[in-house]
Amino acid sequence: MTTYIVVADAARARIFTYAARTLTEKESLVHAEGRMHEGDLITDTPGAEVHESGTASSRASAEGDEARTHENELFAKEVSEHLYKARVDNKMDELVLVAAPKFLGLLRDKLDKPTQKIVTHTLDKDLSKAPQEDIQKALSKLGLS
Repeated sequence: MTTYIVVADAARARIFTYAARTLTEKESLVHAEGRMHEGDLITDTPGAEVHESGTASSRASAEGDEARTHENELFAKEVSEHLYKARVDNKMDELVLVAAPKFLGLLRDKLDKPTQKIVTHTLDKDLSKAPQEDIQKALSKLGLS
């Protein structure tokens, strides 16, 4: 039985396999827009204005955090499609999700129903930049054997 472990934030998803108490990093998905500032995502859009004040400038936007939220949703969808393909190709039997709290919610929402059913554990913690040993420790606390 193959367990996939997804450790993610809005900009990177590390995909591991877990077998015989050994964690192996299989691949990494990267979404650079997830690290961009809101102003960089919405440049040249209607409603965005630049205000000069002395030497600093700031961007005011009617969109608020909408552009960043949209990019996060796009990446959650990309990760969920990747997991869907792994499930239908019979590459995984169980799935564990470890992600920053907001991204974990987005990711869960984007998973199709059959993939949601094979999620055995979730951890709302951002370990996307953590060393593999720290991820292994967090998984052992979840009771994975």
